[in-house]
Amino acid sequence: MNTGLQLYNTLSRKKELFLPLNAPNVGMYVCGPTVYSDVHLGNCRTFMSFDLIFRYLKYSGYKVRYVRNITDAGHLEGDRDEGDDKFAKRAKLEQLEPMEIVQKYTLGFHDVMRMFNTLPPSIEPTATGHIIEQIEMIKVIIENGYAYEVGGNVYFDVEKYSKEYNYTILTNRNLEDMLNNTRELGGQDEKKGRLDFALWIKAKPETLMQWQSPWGLGFPGWHIECSAMSAKYLGAEFDIHGGGMDLAATHHTNEIAQSEACSKHQPARFWMHTNMLTVNGTRMSKSAGNGFLPLQLFTGDHPLLKKGYSPMTVKFFMMQAHYRSTLDFSNDALDASEKGFRRLMAAVALLDKLNTYEHSEFDIDALKLKCVNAMNDDFNSPVLIAELFEAVRIINTVYDGKGKISATELDKLKQLINDFVFDILGLKDEESDNLELNSVLQMVIDLRKEAKENKDYATSDKIRIGLQELGIQLKDGKEGTTWSKS
Repeated sequence: MNTGLQLYNTLSRKKELFLPLNAPNVGMYVCGPTVYSDVHLGNCRTFMSFDLIFRYLKYSGYKVRYVRNITDAGHLEGDRDEGDDKFAKRAKLEQLEPMEIVQKYTLGFHDVMRMFNTLPPSIEPTATGHIIEQIEMIKVIIENGYAYEVGGNVYFDVEKYSKEYNYTILTNRNLEDMLNNTRELGGQDEKKGRLDFALWIKAKPETLMQWQSPWGLGFPGWHIECSAMSAKYLGAEFDIHGGGMDLAATHHTNEIAQSEACSKHQPARFWMHTNMLTVNGTRMSKSAGNGFLPLQLFTGDHPLLKKGYSPMTVKFFMMQAHYRSTLDFSNDALDASEKGFRRLMAAVALLDKLNTYEHSEFDIDALKLKCVNAMNDDFNSPVLIAELFEAVRIINTVYDGKGKISATELDKLKQLINDFVFDILGLKDEESDNLELNSVLQMVIDLRKEAKENKDYATSDKIRIGLQELGIQLKDGKEGTTWSKS
């Protein structure tokens, strides 16, 4: 088991040696998507980063329970409990039931994550599936004196909590400054303090998603779901809590407060945050018009993109930056990553063609140690990739007859590539995938041709319609049948 892993902890603002609470078991909770619209690239980067962390922890010998939630209720437009519920607003816009919106965008999210070749989490709980747990947690927080009910709404009492705990421990912000920079309550004067936030929100007559509670019909606040679900599946205290850095100031700050108010201690020992995306040096956002969705990136269907890039090219591009660094999208940077990824895959394809010798000029154990050291240094994927290009140099040198490698060292090199390129970085050879798909489809097309020649039109049509349902369009022409993805 790996005992040399250093993680950067947002709580302490420094790297710390990772010692799990209950080794070899590791509990990790990551805030998942709010499924009222298509998943954006910033979210994708967070989930790819924690996929890398999940993979490396497993490689290091840990048994990881990775919990990533789906927010499908209770997320208002404003972090301060204001505006419409995002799901209800989108449901009205698309003239659908809120759970149809949830289903549509959850499936879309899973499709994108599959394209990026990420592993599914161990558990993927939903907010709507854990209303009882949230209500029970709110009841305990009220009993402990850190929340109060007003007219069917339940609010967390930040001032009361702050007398005993450090409310800004995660961000190190000054509480007085926060109070001064928070606007007057206005119409929300039922709250005792400006920083108080909702644990339970009273339903209006037109509210689409509502549940019965001790405080009447309503729905949970956004923050309580993660506290309730992390406690249920990982315990009141666990190893790692992660998410995008944009969640630290409000969502994660309030999560810590709720959990401490309930169980009287910090929920997670390590808090890890991924950095933001920029486009040509400007922060990516819908309002700036420079935010593109993953599928737009794959197809190139966006004014800022000169062409489309494959999912593995995009993933390789993201892994070339450390998860805590800002990542800047540009056509030139993506082009460079595309060349780098192809160079890596081309070298991997040569592994089985290398000649071996009695003696080796290369020490693969030393190279593996450098790869491990890179990942042990807070999952430093850019340094890992630089070390992997040393493996590329070795492969090309041996293939060109300018260096010698023994059978033992070649086996070690193959294992290193398998471990770090495929199992840890989660990359895959898209060319071989396409070749396999081509050969399978050609076999199916030949079967359809045979059926048509035998005048078995029922089977012929069944094959064509079946492929169409799988997103494969057949086109019959003079020179035979071709296919394309619809």
